[in-house]
Amino acid sequence: MLKKVFLGIFITATLACNAAPWINNSPRVNKEVPGSNNLKPDPQQALITKEIATLVTSFNYKKVELNDSMGSVIFDNYIKGMDPNKSYFLAADVTDFEQYRKTFDDDLKAGDLTPAFYMFNVYQKRYNEKLSFSVKALAQNFDFTKNESYVYDREKLPWFKNDAESNQSWTKKVKYDFVNLKLAKKTDTEIKDALKKRYENLISQSNKINNQDAFQVIMTAFTESIDPHTSYFNPANAANFNIDMARSLEGIGATLSSENEFVTIKSVVTGGPADKSKQIKIDDKIIGVAQGNEDFVDVVGWRLDNAISLIRGKKGTTVRLKILSKDQDLSATPKIVQMVREKIILEDQSVKKTIKSIQRDGKTFTYGIIEIPAFYADWKAMQAGEANYKSTTRDVKLILDSLKSQNIDGIIIDVRSNGGGSLLEAIELTGLFIKTGPVVQVRDLRNRVEVDKDENPSVSWTGPMAVMTDRFSASASEIFAGAIQDYGRGIVIGNTTYGKGTVQSAIDMKRVNPDLGDRGGQINLTTGKFYRISGSSTQHKGVVPDIEFPTIFPADKYGESSEKAALPWDEIKSSTYTKYTDLSNPIALLKSTHDARMKSSKEFNYLLQDITEFKKRDTEDSLPLNEQALRKQRDELELKNFERENQRRVSRGLAALKKGESKPAKEENYDFVRDETLQIVTDFISDPKVAKNIKL
Repeated sequence: MLKKVFLGIFITATLACNAAPWINNSPRVNKEVPGSNNLKPDPQQALITKEIATLVTSFNYKKVELNDSMGSVIFDNYIKGMDPNKSYFLAADVTDFEQYRKTFDDDLKAGDLTPAFYMFNVYQKRYNEKLSFSVKALAQNFDFTKNESYVYDREKLPWFKNDAESNQSWTKKVKYDFVNLKLAKKTDTEIKDALKKRYENLISQSNKINNQDAFQVIMTAFTESIDPHTSYFNPANAANFNIDMARSLEGIGATLSSENEFVTIKSVVTGGPADKSKQIKIDDKIIGVAQGNEDFVDVVGWRLDNAISLIRGKKGTTVRLKILSKDQDLSATPKIVQMVREKIILEDQSVKKTIKSIQRDGKTFTYGIIEIPAFYADWKAMQAGEANYKSTTRDVKLILDSLKSQNIDGIIIDVRSNGGGSLLEAIELTGLFIKTGPVVQVRDLRNRVEVDKDENPSVSWTGPMAVMTDRFSASASEIFAGAIQDYGRGIVIGNTTYGKGTVQSAIDMKRVNPDLGDRGGQINLTTGKFYRISGSSTQHKGVVPDIEFPTIFPADKYGESSEKAALPWDEIKSSTYTKYTDLSNPIALLKSTHDARMKSSKEFNYLLQDITEFKKRDTEDSLPLNEQALRKQRDELELKNFERENQRRVSRGLAALKKGESKPAKEENYDFVRDETLQIVTDFISDPKVAKNIKL
């Protein structure tokens, strides 16, 4: 499953050092770093580090030796993970860190995290300094008539030489934030208040960082240096990962965020406890949490994840919340809302269906489009014997049963942007469309090959089908799309997939060492490599569609091919399987018809223009700070997009929009690739020269 762990405020903030480099002359002492939280590793983290060092060197498929060379890679990735845009560290900081490069591997094997935590503390010091500098920079009067620019992409630039150079860059960053709000027609006073609030909120969030956050960043640099998909999750992230896999959780059924020191309600799940209470509204603030009849715990100023851990809990248990409405302050009397926690099914993140019809030669063809966002499964519920546990295959089967009763002509499975998930779900989903047979081959670290098969002869859909893919269809999506293609069971349409051909096993760290208990977290360890039943790996190469669209995302920057630590492509012996249909000739005819249609397609031409524009912008690294120049740039882009949208609307028989007018709320976003897929599948069904309907 494509899953990277990021420390939110540090990695995503592009805000910026105001003091001399802090030099640590004693590499094995927890030296204080003023301006940081002075975080220190605990003995349990040292033990986890040693265990992970053993796991990745002894049981990872890649068979990596943790030596000076690998330690140097981890060292570089750690610095890059903290400051990928070179916005915070000074050159002297990075030079200071060099004393740890040659011993980084030995430190990890020994569980000595002192150097890594020192580096993190320096990073937090610089981060806080830059935000504090940004607040002070708001006091100056900016000249927006000067022809200067802000370089927002510093990845390929050297580290700041000194504090003065850093401040110069950050002054421009603040100026850019300022002019952005000027273009939004805010007054100078409103802008200064808004930016001051923004920067101070980021400082506040930074000050809540704890040693688990630092440890997560260190372990992420460690594991992703071994291979891109071996990942360590601290307990909080492990819980979120497993919720994501299960598409369910136990709690009150509300999405929360942290805003200005308050835990705030952002959405509620229909039918969940929060919704059924009829007392909770969007933007309500939670200021206290109590378990059952226990005393309230004040959560104002708390980290969001800590507050969430109090609000979530086992189904059937009671939680009480102190709630203030959006406009109330702490002096107001809060209302008390009592709820019984339930199991919440995350339907908005689950499989969905759409029915579409298309006219051709006086006939109406109707298709069921099934969007699969991930290959999920609620293992805990399944092991507990729950009859209606949540899983991708179960959800798809229910939808197929519903669609068949509506006499649809074909099925389109959409796995675009589906980053994968459960290997078993990919196998079982394939089984809904074939009788029996191999689906995927898995080779383990001992080079033993296991052929995983669908052994259930029942088939949920026997008619024509297509699978839609894009560059971000990965892992389990590639297994499914590859199997459908290899069997000749359907047509794959879209973009070449991500190219992730490795298998991860989720390991609870307390199973590795019981002394770690529930605070050990989880490691997803790469333990195998999967291969299509044809014998080809999807690693790097991905699944190439039968009918391919040009992609806006180049392989050298997006996908497995962009990962330095990725395993190579290879192939093994083919499995024994029988194609349902040889689609090579029909596909050639379909492609010919598709290509002819694209020559006169305005939407296809727009797609090519978008790709050209994306490539052009991808080379840019700066923006103008001159107000008129930036406004001109924005206005031209806005006008271009507005005219393009109207051209598209008119070509589809819709009324053009007037300036400032939004499209009707009920009007869905146009999906050119999906519409062309409908045309291709209709060609497949309706033209006797192409192919007859597939019947198993």
